[in-house]
Amino acid sequence: MNVPPECVFFTDRDLGKLFPAILKQAAIHVERHGDHFADDVKDEEWLRIVGQRDWYVLTHDKRIRYRPAEIAAVSRFKLGLFVIVGKAPLAELAQNFVFTLPKIIKFIEETPRPFIARIYRPEQASLRRKARASGYVKLWVALE
Repeated sequence: MNVPPECVFFTDRDLGKLFPAILKQAAIHVERHGDHFADDVKDEEWLRIVGQRDWYVLTHDKRIRYRPAEIAAVSRFKLGLFVIVGKAPLAELAQNFVFTLPKIIKFIEETPRPFIARIYRPEQASLRRKARASGYVKLWVALE
């Protein structure tokens, strides 16, 4: 699937270097936190800048939903934020992102920002039937 050229994914520092590298290998436009910001920059600051650039945020931090300042920033800066769900190695989570990309793009096309959504890995039964099975995307928090 071709990713629209205007669709840029920004990886939070908790996804490291391998996750975005795998996305780049799959021809997905990805920007790493470490390429733009210092490690100690406040979340609200980088969220503001990423929002201004109209990028989609990818994070592995499932607790973000419970942080009022970050939720307010997602809403204020009209972000689309995806939480990568799972305790698998980052390489597996990145491969799942690549396999799930058509569903992610469809979700983006159908869901106005701001939002927080989760990207899940496929069920084990699906993986047994098809090694490259895609996961799914589910809206977690709709914001205004």
